[in-house]
Amino acid sequence: MATVDVTEQNFNEIAEKGIVLLDFWADWCAPCQAFEPIFAQASERHTDITFGRIDTDAQPVLTAAFQVSAVPTLMAIRDGIQVFAQPGALPAPVLEELIERVRALDMDEIRAQLAQQSEAGQQDL
Repeated sequence: MATVDVTEQNFNEIAEKGIVLLDFWADWCAPCQAFEPIFAQASERHTDITFGRIDTDAQPVLTAAFQVSAVPTLMAIRDGIQVFAQPGALPAPVLEELIERVRALDMDEIRAQLAQQSEAGQQDL
């Protein structure tokens, strides 16, 4: 599967699709340009994952919503829950390792942890 351009208009639809990897990038960013073929090649190998690219200059609302302050920034979302975000271009082997770690996550456990955190936050009020 090729990468898709993610915008404010299609973000919610894309973010709900199982595993989603997002590359926040900018046209003027040399590390972004170097990371793009690595990201594209991974998208061809992992056709069950949605690989999206967010142009930070064209999508300032998404960039601000996720507090992206450096490009490139890679983000992983699984079942609508952000499970990873880190600035910097990743070498191909590290990206592959990240993909396997995201696949291996126990999402029931993560949802339970989020529910506990939410309950604890409610009790603090």
